[in-house]
Amino acid sequence: MGKFKKIDTSIEGVYIIEPTVFGDNRGYFMETYNKKDFEEIGLNYNFVQDNQSKSKKGVLRGLHFQKENTQAKLVRCIKGEVFDVAVDLRPESKTYGKWEGVILTEENKKMFMVPRGFAHGFLVLSETAEFFYKCDDIYNHEAEGGLKWDDSDVGIKWPEVPGMKPEEYLTSERDTKWPSLKQLKETNLFQDLR
Repeated sequence: MGKFKKIDTSIEGVYIIEPTVFGDNRGYFMETYNKKDFEEIGLNYNFVQDNQSKSKKGVLRGLHFQKENTQAKLVRCIKGEVFDVAVDLRPESKTYGKWEGVILTEENKKMFMVPRGFAHGFLVLSETAEFFYKCDDIYNHEAEGGLKWDDSDVGIKWPEVPGMKPEEYLTSERDTKWPSLKQLKETNLFQDLR
């Protein structure tokens, strides 16, 4: 039996991954990635970069993508709780413009597999959160792009952050200026995004 369970979502290629956790009165142990075991469940990625961030409650990061050097990401929350989202921007996809979201916590230890061709972001629901992800290409600052996090055409149902209204979420100045899905489509930006 493999160490990872792959759970389908409503979008092809996007999966929730549950690791096998071995626990006792001392604590727990788990593998968070094993190339051979991932290949056995049909996830053939060559991860080349690891990233980690720490954010406080109400921080909303995203929705980000790269126009070149597109990245698949295996993401997880190692401390706290986040709502993690992927939006399908693959132009030929039958789920283009659709989104999938999952709660990731240090307790549930779930991971989210986001393939290339998606905008990605997360909202911190706990007092603080530490977020870790593996990428299958190197970050290219010159190729960064984004999608408006509250685009009504996408319609992401962000959960409520205790004690905060959506207009109080903490975003970077850059993240407040990303275009809508309609604007992205008009620029034909994603014709080669796969």
